[in-house]
Amino acid sequence: MRIAEIHVFQMDLPLSGKGYRMSEGSYTTLDSTIVQVVSDTGISGWGETCPVGPTYAPEHALGARAALAELSPDLIGTPVTGPLGIRRSMDRLLNGHNYAKAAVDIAIHDLIGKAHGIRVCDMLGGAASERVSSYYALTIDEPDDVARTAAEKVAEGYPRLQIKVGGRPVELDIETIRKVWEATGCTRLSVDANRALTTRDVLRIGRECADIPFVFEQPCNTMEEIAAIRGQLHHGVYLDENTEDLSSVLRAISLGLCDGFGLKVTRLGGLGTMATVRDLCEARSMPHTCDDSWGGDIIAAACVQVGATVQPRLLEGVWLADSHMDVHYDSTNPVRIEGGHIQVPTGAGLGVVPDEDVFGDPVASFG
Repeated sequence: MRIAEIHVFQMDLPLSGKGYRMSEGSYTTLDSTIVQVVSDTGISGWGETCPVGPTYAPEHALGARAALAELSPDLIGTPVTGPLGIRRSMDRLLNGHNYAKAAVDIAIHDLIGKAHGIRVCDMLGGAASERVSSYYALTIDEPDDVARTAAEKVAEGYPRLQIKVGGRPVELDIETIRKVWEATGCTRLSVDANRALTTRDVLRIGRECADIPFVFEQPCNTMEEIAAIRGQLHHGVYLDENTEDLSSVLRAISLGLCDGFGLKVTRLGGLGTMATVRDLCEARSMPHTCDDSWGGDIIAAACVQVGATVQPRLLEGVWLADSHMDVHYDSTNPVRIEGGHIQVPTGAGLGVVPDEDVFGDPVASFG
């Protein structure tokens, strides 16, 4: 089986309600890139990558499509013997751009799964659970409004909450954290700054919220800043944006910089690398999430498939954009959060098949 065609699609994903706000910006629509890889046997695999704007991370939508245009012509005719071989071919063709390569990697996993009639989670080691936990990310807003939403989400069944902070006076962040705790009593809280806090403000939040059981998620911009205050913190620390590749994960573990991770499939380069990091975390008993920055049913299915393979005691949840938008690619088997949990798709490959013409005409085709 060989790659015969690659088609690239662009999809705008409008957000519901007031949109989504975190420390570095607010969003009402996100630009997603979808990849269809077609084999010479006629089987198609689907992948997706959806960066959150151009400043959240060193990636953006136009960059993804430019990288795919660079890669795709030379991938035509490549034998599909396994995802690892395709990943190595992409690395030979283009340096960096993991988030773009991830869309192809996801599509290859989907294609191989369909060709052999097995789910991606089974390709990645087997499902440890058929119903994985999710968590709800509370967008930055007025403290009372955030607390009200938090109480609603806990009542719906979400076992974990993530509180977005940063980009405003730290007093408001402290008030928000305390009001969410008082409104919910949720013992699985993450305070996520998306790199925005100074070391001074992290220490202040830690002191003034010492009685609240939460973990700091990526509180500062760099590993060096976190290392400087690590010994003064009494809350756990998870890394997110700093985990740009496998090497950075290994560095964080070896230096003891964190207690867990917020992991993104496309930032790491795809499902194969994500599974490697999963195994490293299991070896060191480090909890972690299986997420992505944003995206529709394809990304959602990829996160759920790999999340299902994580030991439940180490899975901090699978975050999906489903709770913040009303768009689905697969009207028959959409990936949804119900009662704060997600059912693992049962079909071969990713378990989702986009509706015909949902993406319109491709913006680029190769092969």
